[in-house]
Amino acid sequence: MKKSYDVIIVGIGGQGTVLASNVLGDACVLEGRHVMGAETHGMSQRGGSVETHIRIDGKYGSLIVPGTADLLIAFDVLEALRYRHFLKSDGVMIVNREMVVPTSVFSNKLPVHKIEDVEAELKMWGGKVVLIDATKIAEDAGSPLAANIVLMGAASHTLPLAVESLAEAVRRNVPPKTVEINQKAFLLGREA
Repeated sequence: MKKSYDVIIVGIGGQGTVLASNVLGDACVLEGRHVMGAETHGMSQRGGSVETHIRIDGKYGSLIVPGTADLLIAFDVLEALRYRHFLKSDGVMIVNREMVVPTSVFSNKLPVHKIEDVEAELKMWGGKVVLIDATKIAEDAGSPLAANIVLMGAASHTLPLAVESLAEAVRRNVPPKTVEINQKAFLLGREA
């Protein structure tokens, strides 16, 4: 029987998936919870996919088996589509309503998907899908770079962690000069 709460965080290199996973892991540490994580950086410096597995209260390894994750946090709709198979049937998907089209699509003259079509396909998945304009909300908080923290705020309703722990983990993990912006981004994400 599964005893862990499993989270997959996915995005494109440079979007802050690793920082988001550090915030989540630190919130677990603040609460004295057992946490394990694993990261995959597939050519992330060149805009490639980045995935992080976080297992809260897990005891049997850090990698999440497809079809068993409780939560998917995606920084891009295409990444959500690519990794949705990790979610269990009643899992929750929190997705930034943004689409980064790989440069290979243009250089190889491949068809470009419309964001509306990708969102429609995500909604057909069957579980709970929450689409938010995290980048716009982050801009309102003071920096589009805080979209990852907006998504953490939105996910705070689903995570088995206290909001106070998550907020403190944000403060402890972001660069000191960006604490205020990121705290605002977290709260705006919660409201979204």
